[in-house]
Amino acid sequence: MNTLLLSLLASGASLGYGAFLIWGVMKKSPGDEKMVAIQKAIQDGAAAYLKRQNRTVFFVGIVAVLILWKWLGFPIAVGFVVGAVASALAGYIGMMIAVRANGRVAEEAKHGLARAFSMGFKGGAVTGFFVVGLALLSLTGFYWWSGDVKSLIGLGFGASLISVFARLGGGIFTKGADVGADLVGKVEAGIPEDDPRNPAVIADQVGDNVSDCAGMAADVFETYVVSALSVMLLGSLLFNNEPSIVEFPLMIGALGIFASIIGSLFVRLTPTNSAGQAGGIMAALYKGLGATAVILVGLFYWITQNTTIGKNGGMALFWMLVIGIAVTALMVLVTDYYTSKKFSPVKKIAKASTTGHGTNIIAGLAVSMESTALPVIVIAGAMFLAYSMGELYGIALATMSMLSLTGLILAIDSFGPITDNAGGIAEMAGLPKEVREHTDALDAVGNTTKAVTKGYAIASAGLAAMVLFSAYTQELSEFGRTVVFELSDIRVLMGLFIGGMMPYLFGSLAMQSVGKAAGAVVDEVRRQFREIAGIMEGTAKPDYSTAVDIVTKAALREMIMPALIPIIFPIAVGFILGPEALGGLLVGVIVTGLFVAISMTSGGAAWDNAKKYIEDGNYGGKGSDAHKAAVTGDTVGDPYKDTAGPAINPMIKVANIVALLIARFL
Repeated sequence: MNTLLLSLLASGASLGYGAFLIWGVMKKSPGDEKMVAIQKAIQDGAAAYLKRQNRTVFFVGIVAVLILWKWLGFPIAVGFVVGAVASALAGYIGMMIAVRANGRVAEEAKHGLARAFSMGFKGGAVTGFFVVGLALLSLTGFYWWSGDVKSLIGLGFGASLISVFARLGGGIFTKGADVGADLVGKVEAGIPEDDPRNPAVIADQVGDNVSDCAGMAADVFETYVVSALSVMLLGSLLFNNEPSIVEFPLMIGALGIFASIIGSLFVRLTPTNSAGQAGGIMAALYKGLGATAVILVGLFYWITQNTTIGKNGGMALFWMLVIGIAVTALMVLVTDYYTSKKFSPVKKIAKASTTGHGTNIIAGLAVSMESTALPVIVIAGAMFLAYSMGELYGIALATMSMLSLTGLILAIDSFGPITDNAGGIAEMAGLPKEVREHTDALDAVGNTTKAVTKGYAIASAGLAAMVLFSAYTQELSEFGRTVVFELSDIRVLMGLFIGGMMPYLFGSLAMQSVGKAAGAVVDEVRRQFREIAGIMEGTAKPDYSTAVDIVTKAALREMIMPALIPIIFPIAVGFILGPEALGGLLVGVIVTGLFVAISMTSGGAAWDNAKKYIEDGNYGGKGSDAHKAAVTGDTVGDPYKDTAGPAINPMIKVANIVALLIARFL
């Protein structure tokens, strides 16, 4: 079958399956009147924030389109628009289903853990299959229309720019609200998490969706699109624009969708599981991922037996693709080890909490640094094996193979914020204790799945960035500029240092933004506790909308400056210091970005689950001194794992895409 037709068919199947899942979610009861009112407040807050965010990004996009059209041509400008719109749409659809699935998970939890689990996964799978369907559709459709693989760079730039803003804005919103709510509610007032007396509780629930649903969807959409186009571009540059080779990544993506749809049917929790069996919940999710991987390996064997790319064909191509599946499996296992309550890293942080706030912070930082070692060894080993089999294109195929699992990986990720919101709705609506036990069990697993997906996205971003860097060097040589990146060249060294600095500056600005937003929320919550009589007694209702408005304004204001870093620095270095320095910058940003992102996402999740481990009754349980120290650690870890760390992923690729766009002018 024609590869482009197969890709369009797979895209349609993914979107159709997503629509079927939406129908399955919406036909379930959203709960009683109080639950519906809470869910509606979360839904309205999320929609209002996303509308204002997209309005802000729209004006930035208009400027970008005009510049691209003037300097790089109409097709690249059109590609930018397609990538930006599809990315925003993927996030919007996923989020709007998530904010409707949350109340339904709480309602299903009244009837047992298995039904609540099923609803949470279906809601998350909508995001997964819409993201991968729209990504493959935009890639295939735009390539078919333009007939030029280089025009896809515009598509990737549009997706990346939306992703940086969505990740940053959503991350600042959610952690500003979360940290502010916890500092006053839990620490000062001594009320439980998600207590309806907390004026910031709705803002906290809204934040889960704008960051971990809309933001994550835009992030993974961008990762998928940029990885695929980088493989297509490299294949075009290395193999004289041979159509079958250029389109081969689209074939891999199409097979991934079919395998993921089948694999999702294996995700099932038996009704006999109790609320405490978090291992059973995780096993049910991993069963679907494992089934998808096995099906994919079989499909890869089938398509590679009669395929030749350059000097490689048959089993050589097959093993390159298997490397990508293996990297995904290893990244899932390693991230699970560092972030799950079952293993020693999280337990070490929990134990350190018994001796105070300072020792909790020290232990958390140590775990965050340690968590970079195994993932980087896995990535380096995969690069070595893939390169030894197929040189640069071998690494490219391994990267695309990783992305073929995107649909199910993102479904598992989006399960997290939905179940987190379900627990919040159960608490605020005053549902029975056993309902909250079910939602707490799902939420604890969801916290780990969110960390696993971030690790997966960052690992694939690292490999994709290496492919983009290779495409940059190939692009320069095609325009008659052969560049050798030698460490003895002062320009390369200067670029390395500047690139290595960028993730740290970016992370610092993102963390400071969360601090400012959280500070404003703290002031507002304290004001309401002080001025509105009867909040603590439950006789007066807090003003939830003011806290939502405060973090919305803070997020939109603070996201602009960090988002400009991966655009301004590559342009300035490229034109002032030359292509050698820009190449050094790209290597620097890839290396330090990978380490900073992994340490922040894994370390933050470990801090969070250490708090949950103590809340399970260990080391004194809720309200103990150890718990108070763990809350402090979680407060530090929140902007680590949900704002700065994940946003570094698209930042790395924006820098590389900007380099590709300006290569012809250097």
